[in-house]
Amino acid sequence: MGTPLPVEPSAYAATLRPVGATFVTLRIEGALRGYVGSLAAVRPIVADVAHHAYRAAFHDPRFPNLAAHERDVLRIHIALLSPPQPMTCDSEMGLLAQLRPGIDGLVLEQGPNRGTFLPSVWTQISQADKFLAQLKLKAGMDATDWPRDVRVSRHTVQEIE
Repeated sequence: MGTPLPVEPSAYAATLRPVGATFVTLRIEGALRGYVGSLAAVRPIVADVAHHAYRAAFHDPRFPNLAAHERDVLRIHIALLSPPQPMTCDSEMGLLAQLRPGIDGLVLEQGPNRGTFLPSVWTQISQADKFLAQLKLKAGMDATDWPRDVRVSRHTVQEIE
């Protein structure tokens, strides 16, 4: 269904021109309607938002394509991610001690497996140990294990509605 709208970064505010990573969430009456983003900063922020908004509306495999009649009730939420900061931790307890609930988004990687939670997930999973256990499951890891080769990074987000 078409392509993302073309975006010329120079036509937008200077704050939207740097390369940045974003996630776009679409909601209708509070219900999730699409959610797409990337951890990697590969294009100017304004172009990244346009790309992910299009993909959330028409290429999120969990939902049918956005219909024209839904546009008027659609709420768009944008999360601008900070660059990832690698974390050093020898154990799960060491990582839990470093986490800042409500502030940190987290990325876990082990071999080809990777999972991430944005900081907004803390509103649904407020306990750090449960947050980490769910993220390990999302990353295809055992929720009760702490692999030696796990790589961890954190990021923060600037929320835009």
